[in-house]
Amino acid sequence: MTKKTKAILDLLDQRYGTEYRCYLNHENAWQLLIATILSAQCTDARVNTVTGELFRKYPGVEAFAAADLEELEKDIYSTGFYHNKAKNIIACCKDLMEKFGGEVPRSLEDLTSLAGVGRKTANVIRGNIYHEPSIVVDTHVKRISKKLGLTKEDDPEKVERDLMKALPKDRWILWNIHLITFGREICKAPTPKCGECFLTEYCAGNAKRGKK
Repeated sequence: MTKKTKAILDLLDQRYGTEYRCYLNHENAWQLLIATILSAQCTDARVNTVTGELFRKYPGVEAFAAADLEELEKDIYSTGFYHNKAKNIIACCKDLMEKFGGEVPRSLEDLTSLAGVGRKTANVIRGNIYHEPSIVVDTHVKRISKKLGLTKEDDPEKVERDLMKALPKDRWILWNIHLITFGREICKAPTPKCGECFLTEYCAGNAKRGKK
């Protein structure tokens, strides 16, 4: 780990603490899995509004696996891309019932074998449920990691590999938590609050604009 990276991590810790937290409401692994699928191209706040009633209506993996497609589409309509999301949720839950006895698996390979589950969703589960060191590359993580010079890549999997090299393993989960908070509070897209930023001196974007 470079001195620059350590300084960034220390400043993030000072500002946001080191507590692990997830912005998607859930009580167990399968709820987080479904909430994460719903969160694609949708705000966490909107997902949390929908899942409150959704998880009462469908109280388990088996209920989602047996759901009527059109009815589920209506239930999750406000999260956007509801056709694909509903199809993936039903197929994913059928996979869970048939392959894993209704339980959400732990390994990256098993998780990504589920319908609609890519590396990002798998790493959310691994980090938040099983506390396995994992890096979740969402829009905040990719954008801000590039600004801070920890990666030059655009492909999420390549960004993930760069961050795995740049960050200590025990900071992988926190990196996502911190950057989501930082991205919502200060480094907003497309109008970051550079005047309020506590990471200005490490930002490649500011350097390009001639700011110190």
